[in-house]
Amino acid sequence: MRKFIEKLVEGGLLISGSISSLAILLIIVFLFKEAGGLFNSPVVEEGYVLALNKDNPVKHLSPEKIMDVFDAEITNWKELGGKDEDILVFRFSDLTNYYPEEELGDEFQYVPDKISELVNKEPGIIAFFPQQYLAKDFQGTVISGDKITPADFFAGTEWYPTSTPAPIFGLIPLLLGTLLVSIGAIIIALPFGLAVAIYLAEIANTKTRSFLKPVIELLAGIPSVVYGFFGLVVIVPLIQKTLDLPVGETAFAGSVVLAIMALPTIITVAEDAMRTTPRAMKEASLALGATQWQTIYKVIIPYSISGITSAVVLGIGRAIGETMAVLMVTGNAAIIPTSFFEPVRTIPATIAAELGEAPAGGAHYEALFLLGAVLFIITLVLSVTVEYISSKRKVK
Repeated sequence: MRKFIEKLVEGGLLISGSISSLAILLIIVFLFKEAGGLFNSPVVEEGYVLALNKDNPVKHLSPEKIMDVFDAEITNWKELGGKDEDILVFRFSDLTNYYPEEELGDEFQYVPDKISELVNKEPGIIAFFPQQYLAKDFQGTVISGDKITPADFFAGTEWYPTSTPAPIFGLIPLLLGTLLVSIGAIIIALPFGLAVAIYLAEIANTKTRSFLKPVIELLAGIPSVVYGFFGLVVIVPLIQKTLDLPVGETAFAGSVVLAIMALPTIITVAEDAMRTTPRAMKEASLALGATQWQTIYKVIIPYSISGITSAVVLGIGRAIGETMAVLMVTGNAAIIPTSFFEPVRTIPATIAAELGEAPAGGAHYEALFLLGAVLFIITLVLSVTVEYISSKRKVK
């Protein structure tokens, strides 16, 4: 009977582990499958056409250039490698400015021919209209057939996912914002976290430790939105007033909030690792004449370096993957940051803020999944790197 129960438990654990592993694998496959669809999406908004006069020498426009043209930042084709003539921007809603409604037909049956006629007649025109109104014998040049390329995403310096007619999905500002906030958080949290861990493990008396340890562990259970609200109400105004900044919602504010959130994890894991140091090793060090501090940094820390490394990894993972707190205090500006004291936007905050508004299956939706894949790769590389460094130290 006992062996039967053991076999049953063993089988249950095997099934549970297999299901968990399969679920994780399927999530990863789904993530990358949805993300890869972005590179099959057209540069111009799906279902629409971007067309030029057939005599226009310009045959390709990047999403950034298209946005600049429709925002009137670029007004002459010479700036785009074309002729020296003004750009005429035509949107479908402008059609009645060129033709009376009776010429368009009761059911808009003549609209395709009129658009084709207008594009052929105006040499400097750039026309944006629904694909359903593209005439079979269209007399212009359609330039909206290009697909979004990996270079557009991974080397893009702007993030305008709702820009019309060509959305822009540039990773660089979001990636730099994520790294800036995360690195700042670790720089702040790591020294304080290790210091408190050393104090709890080796210096504090039993009464102090029994009080502080549960309090610190309790801080780890506070919802991130509470930390974000605290940062928005207390830390952001304090930073703005102290540093005399135009706004307090900056990368620095995000780093401070994330550092506070990462501290409980770093302290708890590192302190537990230090307390696993054998008592005989510490007593041997003291017996040889080493002071308590010498014993800490020459015996205890080297022995528990693997656990301390795990604490660092968990802390960094918490910082990189955090969403709500960062969303509330960093200003959500998708621009390339030049300092800690500017508004930024991180990858997790972008996904949280925009996924609910992105049409399922569209380019914006797929771009957000690709951001999730990038975040997954960052954390994977970070974990593998730290584990490799930790194993090399163990060998030495």
